[in-house]
Amino acid sequence: MAFKPMKYVLSVVLAGLSFAALAKDIPTLHVGWTIPAEEAKYWMMRQPDAFPDLGKTYKIEWTHFQGTAPMVEAMLAGALDCSSQAPLSLGQGAVNGGLKAYIVAQHAGESAKSFSVYWGVMDGSPIKTVEDLKGKTIGVNVYGSGVAGQLAAILHKHGLDMSKDVKLVETGFPGSEAALRSGRVDAAVFVQPFAGRAQTKGGIHPLFSMQDLMPNTVQIVEVCRKDVADKSPELIKRYVRDLTRAMKMALAHRDETLKVDSEITRAPVAALQDYVLTDKDFARDPGAHPDFTAIQTMFDEYAKLGLLKHPLKVSDFRRDDLTAPLQ
Repeated sequence: MAFKPMKYVLSVVLAGLSFAALAKDIPTLHVGWTIPAEEAKYWMMRQPDAFPDLGKTYKIEWTHFQGTAPMVEAMLAGALDCSSQAPLSLGQGAVNGGLKAYIVAQHAGESAKSFSVYWGVMDGSPIKTVEDLKGKTIGVNVYGSGVAGQLAAILHKHGLDMSKDVKLVETGFPGSEAALRSGRVDAAVFVQPFAGRAQTKGGIHPLFSMQDLMPNTVQIVEVCRKDVADKSPELIKRYVRDLTRAMKMALAHRDETLKVDSEITRAPVAALQDYVLTDKDFARDPGAHPDFTAIQTMFDEYAKLGLLKHPLKVSDFRRDDLTAPLQ
């Protein structure tokens, strides 16, 4: 073994310590995510090398949740810096828990040309209209979720009170089909890819969808805690830049997106091929820009229904220099 001068060895050791110290000093964002329709995050999780800043000027610790409502609790507890949220869960977190946050991006919404979340019933069911749901059991993904809020709005439109006229059962999205086929619920909520799977198997048809409520519904936005963003705006900008980049990549490289989706959801690519990023899927803004007008409409509707104790202004959740698209 060749002899190395002490000065050389010392410089190597110091260089290693400096690198370790630098890596330790890289700021970390704690980010919550869920399924479905968060392709931008899935790309960042599975293809981190495609993002120049990720892992170099900042890091992300990812935590999976079953819905948006539990992520509100985690943000209020300081366990998450940013997370996916439905407008209702965000609004309730603000009204009931004092959550202060900025809406920085949008993952998915609905349009007249996209897939719409729907409640299905079994073929041959005596339930033919929304009014027929009175006294019945209805499945939701998670209590207090945005989907549950949308259900409340649909029921109200047809003269039913969700808290009095029906019984809710929490099934999760993956368990919706089984809950309906087994008779555990009389109507079940469906999103992709579970809707496509149920339709392929047959015996289930839609009763109503969110398109019956409003033509442009925001399903999932990205929010970051106000205290974190105001203290470290450059950190949040890096994250939002990467979300913007990831959305563009997801839309531009569908074959790769299918592989990424398959890794995250554990569904075969063949099962995703028929709907992901087609008109059978949610609508996505190419720049991940939030539809603030639609979110305000939803806040107003939830306040009328009593799901929010008082009205909210979407402007209180807006900081334009931190909002996608960022380059």
